[in-house]
Amino acid sequence: MSADPVVFVVDDDASVRSSLKFLLSTVGLQTEAFDSADGFLHKTRVDVPCCLVLDVRLPGLSGLDFQRELATRNICIPIVFLTGHGDIPMSVRAMKAGAVEFLTKPFRDQDLLDAVRVALDRDRARREQEKEITDIRGRFDSLTSREQEVVLMVVAGMLNKQIAAELGTAESTVKVQRSRAMEKMQAESLADLIKMIHKVQPPSQKAS
Repeated sequence: MSADPVVFVVDDDASVRSSLKFLLSTVGLQTEAFDSADGFLHKTRVDVPCCLVLDVRLPGLSGLDFQRELATRNICIPIVFLTGHGDIPMSVRAMKAGAVEFLTKPFRDQDLLDAVRVALDRDRARREQEKEITDIRGRFDSLTSREQEVVLMVVAGMLNKQIAAELGTAESTVKVQRSRAMEKMQAESLADLIKMIHKVQPPSQKAS
């Protein structure tokens, strides 16, 4: 699958959809356009950086209601709102819900392109972070149950001798388990290991 980003355009005005597709194509961006929120929702998700250019006034589900629906479905995609009827309360509501930008028609082409770039960068960063977390969890899952225990105790600030006393084993055994766990986790230092675990474990689970 191509890793090129995709910009989804949702607007009930065919001329607006055509204009936006052309504008985005001038900077080499791939686009897919829909005339309704439902059309987008029935679209198969793509595993590439993407964003949504969304008209606030849509038939059926409005743009702001659509924003809430995406959140309900746990669909994470940065949104650039377009409106010819914008007002301050509407824009504040959209931005508080995580929109990247709220542009009132007619807008400058460059303003839209800038907003789309920000949105794609935001989605790219989110995907990279999610991949990093998935990789860390995979490495943690590859540890033996005892190695996992040792790691969590180390991250909780316990010394090797304290861990050995807690587990009823020799300190030398803990050192070996800790070393193996560090290697499997690809942690270059204790600080590195702590940072990894903090990314994947809720605070209540970091200490046994």
